[in-house]
Amino acid sequence: MDQQSLILNGGPLIGPDVVSVARKGLTVSIGEEAIKRMSSSRSTVEKVAASTNPTYGINTGFGALSTTSISKDELDQLQMNLLRSHAAGVGDPLPQDVVRGMMVILAGSLCRGFSGVRPEVAELLVSTLNANVTPVIPSRGSVGASGDLAPLSHLALVLCGEGKATLGDKDMPGKAAIAAAGLTPIIPVAKEGLALINGTHLMSSIATLALADIALICEAAVIATAMSIDVAKATDSFLDDRIHAARGQSGQQTVAASLRSHLKNSTILPSHREDDLRVQDPYSFRCSPQVLGAAIEAIARITGTISAELGAVTDNPLVFPKDDSVVSGGNFHGMPLAIAMDELRISLCHIAGIAERRVEWLLSGRDIHNNLPPFHACKPGIESGLMITQYSAAACCAELRTLAMPASISNISTSGGIEDYNSMGATAGLLLRRSVDLCRTVIAIELLVGCDSLDHHRPLRSGDAVETMYEKVRKVVPVRNCDRSPADDIAAIESLLR
Repeated sequence: MDQQSLILNGGPLIGPDVVSVARKGLTVSIGEEAIKRMSSSRSTVEKVAASTNPTYGINTGFGALSTTSISKDELDQLQMNLLRSHAAGVGDPLPQDVVRGMMVILAGSLCRGFSGVRPEVAELLVSTLNANVTPVIPSRGSVGASGDLAPLSHLALVLCGEGKATLGDKDMPGKAAIAAAGLTPIIPVAKEGLALINGTHLMSSIATLALADIALICEAAVIATAMSIDVAKATDSFLDDRIHAARGQSGQQTVAASLRSHLKNSTILPSHREDDLRVQDPYSFRCSPQVLGAAIEAIARITGTISAELGAVTDNPLVFPKDDSVVSGGNFHGMPLAIAMDELRISLCHIAGIAERRVEWLLSGRDIHNNLPPFHACKPGIESGLMITQYSAAACCAELRTLAMPASISNISTSGGIEDYNSMGATAGLLLRRSVDLCRTVIAIELLVGCDSLDHHRPLRSGDAVETMYEKVRKVVPVRNCDRSPADDIAAIESLLR
């Protein structure tokens, strides 16, 4: 049964819930426990705001201006000025799923009761989500350290009846979108502006959505590998469990076991075991468990990092009602996410890179034992077959390698030097989204070539899981019996992998 709604009660979010809100419109509500938590921390903020003691984010300036004290009658103006001045983003707007992911992750963080906002702030945020009002947020501007300041400021302005938004698919001023949804904007009071824009919510949204996409890509990549092994008439001896147990790498063992399972009941494998003179296959086949296993193990490890962030409070300062204290720190720093997304891009390079090598081998015509014509051309010479699909895969891999340059090592100091070591996590995330798309394309190309190869081996059949994938592909890509543009075929398989 499909989940009807997500209730925020102060606990951690999980990736599938964020994806459902961001991409499927799952409704969100706030539970009573979260209301109590926010009300308690708000009382602490109000006590501090009434005091003459300087407390960062409540009665002082921000960043390099934090030594400037603000009078009580200017505290509300301070918060609104913060949002307006920090909404300095540039570039194309973020995709709507990323923005919706930001919104639910921000709401979840506020509901944990360490940010000191009034409950109505979080309530407006989830009401905006449910009404399909999506802030228009420029994609560039965050250095991923003192929170995703610029992107979150654009988000927060819409809650205040300013900025720009979409209602459904229609662009309009934020004030008009809020009004059309029957909602009332907030006027941020002490601490609330800062609470809305200090946090890793852009980085977390991109990472969470990417992991969902990568999970599907990894599954398809392993099946595509099994398909290539069989249609290349490679041996399956390198999948022997004893080999992988001797190494002891869990990712490698898992991939080898999956490949054995995917090839179960293949009639291609026994057709060439006895008379095949080849004793070893290329690395891209023989070492696929080692390479894919390493990448998938890294992705699994990174999933833990992202999961922790979905239960985190990354605001500053944090409010601790039990002690009636407000403590300034650096939870907004995005380095855990920046390094994680850098590593994800490296992993995608290897998933795509080894697939491209198998594509090249299958199309090259060098291996006469697999009975595949050069480039799978029906009339080699007159036709070029799938020759250029390997070029496209190679181009994607070249771009993936360029995108894999770690963003997290590229520090640029900001705010007059007080924010002197930044994570560039938002940059890592934007690069990751592109890398996900490129990797998906390469796996789609391997499946296209693999299915075409299977047609050359009929009436023999591959393993059960491989044949299931073949049938799925053939529902959207017809059998090729002469040259045609492969572009639409690749795009159709990409859609399957989404």
